[in-house]
Amino acid sequence: MNFVVNGVRAVVFGFHAQVFLFQTKVYTLVLLDLPGLLFFSTYTLLVLFWAEIYHQAKNLPTDKLRIIYMAVNGVIYVIQVCIWIYLGTNDSPLLEPVSKIFISVVSFLALLGFLIYGGRLFFMLRRFPIESKGRRKKLYEVVGTVTAICFTCFLIRCIVVAMSSFDPDLSLEVLDHPILDFFYYMLTEILPSALVLFILRKLPPKRVSAQYHPIR
Repeated sequence: MNFVVNGVRAVVFGFHAQVFLFQTKVYTLVLLDLPGLLFFSTYTLLVLFWAEIYHQAKNLPTDKLRIIYMAVNGVIYVIQVCIWIYLGTNDSPLLEPVSKIFISVVSFLALLGFLIYGGRLFFMLRRFPIESKGRRKKLYEVVGTVTAICFTCFLIRCIVVAMSSFDPDLSLEVLDHPILDFFYYMLTEILPSALVLFILRKLPPKRVSAQYHPIR
């Protein structure tokens, strides 16, 4: 999923000048917004993974977590497609800011997910009865670091997109801001992706325990 996100974004960057030449503006918005939605799906999958670990450790049901993940993503994509379709049929100047606010809300949902489940899992691992102290430290350092990185990148995206929806001069989706574009996407997509993939490159091996004791 990281490969798909960065691949689509690379194509958009490679043909950045041509992206803004479409006579129908909605095509430009689709190419600019789609990688961000895929980025959301990619990293909320990590939230899902952590939520499953937390629920299993607390002896809570996990069967609905994946359904919730797919439902939330499905609703977000349906709403975004409806916005694109409406923009393609009705050139309303008010709908583009609404689309940006929607992307900002999506980013807020992602950072909220990392804050809730990343935070819960981090504090849970601090008191989890793992035999190896070094292994326990590695686990909660990984969770804490990845949570901080993802929370920060979605927070920056949420604030910048929300501000640009109210002030068009702040929009990064123009040809006049190549340097700002570079720093924005470096902080919100490229650097977080690289850091997360580096941190998660090698996780501790799975252990099969004869007895499982849920945390109370």
